[in-house]
Amino acid sequence: MRGGQLGVGVLVLAAWQIAGQVFGAFTLSGPWLIVQRIGELIGTGTLWADLGTTLVETFAGLAIGMVAGVALGVLIASSRTVGRWFYPYVMALYSLPRVALAPLFIVWFGIGLESKIFMVVTMVVFVAFYNTYQGVRGIDPELLEMTRSFRAPWAARLRWAVLPAIAPWIPTSLRLSIALALIGAVIAELVGASQGLGYYLGYAANVLDTTGVFAGLVIITVIAVLAEQLIALVERRVLRHRGTH
Repeated sequence: MRGGQLGVGVLVLAAWQIAGQVFGAFTLSGPWLIVQRIGELIGTGTLWADLGTTLVETFAGLAIGMVAGVALGVLIASSRTVGRWFYPYVMALYSLPRVALAPLFIVWFGIGLESKIFMVVTMVVFVAFYNTYQGVRGIDPELLEMTRSFRAPWAARLRWAVLPAIAPWIPTSLRLSIALALIGAVIAELVGASQGLGYYLGYAANVLDTTGVFAGLVIITVIAVLAEQLIALVERRVLRHRGTH
């Protein structure tokens, strides 16, 4: 399996390198030129400031969005009345194109971290909400009825019925959300920023630096893949730990 994946990757890179030589660096660049550019960014220290800014925005927005989404999902799914009142509005907000909201966030919060973090939150919160909502709705009704019959307080119901039901959904939400969080941060930086990977991408595009654009995209892709693999590793270890008890 790994050998096949590596072989496909080598073929793609080789084809890209050849196409870059045929069409020219201005049009398509090439893997070797991109590697050299990333090396230059690392060597000059330019990469670290932009990378640090984007990571702060990404993970701060991811944390806030996950907490808000899980809390909102539990609240709306736990009460039929609250669900009927608010669920249609949550779905209506979900349908809004967040990319189009980015300029508004700049107007409201400025070009600092706040607007970028808020953009990331809007990308993540609905994923966390929907997965949590489905998890709570999937709880055995007899279990909930039993907790009510014993007049268990809300905190006890949350601990013994709700949290175990949504626990498998949270890692899924995280794995889906990490790429969305990174995309949200980069989009917000493209709209208005003075630092970050999105700012670098916008600058490279404005000066028609194709190699710089591809270098930024490669860095963003690598970050997303590494973060997703880290979450998957933590998930496997947690499940293994739970399985031994």
